[in-house]
Amino acid sequence: MQYAVFCGSNSGHSDVYREAATALGQELAAQGIGLVFGGTSQGLMKITADAVHAGGGKIHGIIPRSLMRKGGVYENLTIAEEVETRADRKLRMAEAADGFIAMPGGIGTLEELFEMWVNAQFEGHHKALGLYNVNGFFDRMLAFLDGMVTEGFLPPQQRGMLISASAPSVLIEKMQAHQPVNVSKWL
Repeated sequence: MQYAVFCGSNSGHSDVYREAATALGQELAAQGIGLVFGGTSQGLMKITADAVHAGGGKIHGIIPRSLMRKGGVYENLTIAEEVETRADRKLRMAEAADGFIAMPGGIGTLEELFEMWVNAQFEGHHKALGLYNVNGFFDRMLAFLDGMVTEGFLPPQQRGMLISASAPSVLIEKMQAHQPVNVSKWL
């Protein structure tokens, strides 16, 4: 089993994010869950990968060719897979991962998470979608999503596809207990 982790190529301003990235990586390794990620040696991505590596876990980096040329590829990859574009990277991450976790990051992190969520709706994958809500980082987004339900733009069952927790062990436990939602009736 391996989970794709989407997170910042930056580390954020607070140590809480770096500590959370370490905690997630440690939990993945402790549970024997491999890491699939963008393969770079920057920000929260590197910190998470360092913790997985220190715990003896497997690390699958999927890196676009343009980033590979620039250097900065994470040095302790179990599998280094080069792809042509960012779009190819997301496709390969979706194929390689058994579930997805988003932790604090920027617009790229959100784009990756939402693409996997939309893919679940349209392509019908049944993989768990986790939100590692470190320090309440995603609280406003979760409230916005709840507002979409209230206003009739997001079915409650589809909103329920996004699992959220502030502790990695709880998040992984919820993801492993995940029951797929039949979204075909909303299309």
